[in-house]
Amino acid sequence: MNKMAIAAIGLGAAYLMRNREARDKLMKQFGSLTGAMGIMKNNQGS
Repeated sequence: MNKMAIAAIGLGAAYLMRNREARDKLMKQFGSLTGAMGIMKNNQGS
């Protein structure tokens, strides 16, 4: 990974650590994504 990518990840992490609303929104998005992935996986198995 180059230095710019590492810096971007670090800045994003710092922002999420300080901003609770952004952190909650991101967690909600991940939750809906994993829920959708579970539905897709269940539909493929049928």
